[in-house]
Amino acid sequence: MLQQLFFALIVRPLVLIVIGLNIRHRERIPLKGPAIVVSNHNSHLDTLVLMTLLPWPMLRQLRPVAAKDYFLRNRILAWFALHIMHIIPLEREILGRHQDPLAPCSEALKNGDILILFPEGSRGDPEQMGKFKTGIAHLAKRNPDVPIAPIFLHGLGKALPKGEALLVPFFCDVFVGKPLQWAGDKANFMTSLESAIKALAEEGHRPAWE
Repeated sequence: MLQQLFFALIVRPLVLIVIGLNIRHRERIPLKGPAIVVSNHNSHLDTLVLMTLLPWPMLRQLRPVAAKDYFLRNRILAWFALHIMHIIPLEREILGRHQDPLAPCSEALKNGDILILFPEGSRGDPEQMGKFKTGIAHLAKRNPDVPIAPIFLHGLGKALPKGEALLVPFFCDVFVGKPLQWAGDKANFMTSLESAIKALAEEGHRPAWE
């Protein structure tokens, strides 16, 4: 209930009125789980915007994958991250040989959830694409039948860039790509994913790779 109130009273008005969205290929957004949404990452607003795009009845099943050391660093933030955003905390540093940081993600997919994942790992400089990490490839290999929706976001890095606390209204473009699946090996999969998001960036004529 608290999550629904937060999104209905705060997030949706913020995204739809204060920021404003231009969504291309909305029909490609996954309407049920299991699925994985993969996007570039420039702002804390990225997750909120992506969660407003996905089906409202699926809100409880939307699971952003986020860094455990950042979002669970204090009690207040941890409560918000776990109970309102329903994140899957990801260990960025593997301390033990038998530790499996992707196990909670695979379990969520088995439960029919939709994961939201940023392969860059952390927020980059405003409107610049960083290098993708290969964790998404390992997750796709374990779940080869799960569709992966590539999405390119433009504008949120200017609306609320990394290190800033003041929101600046700035129109956001959202480009949704055709679903991908495991391509047989890590190199081919990563190439396909990066090419898909690059193509979406070029669709809006944005210099996303400079």
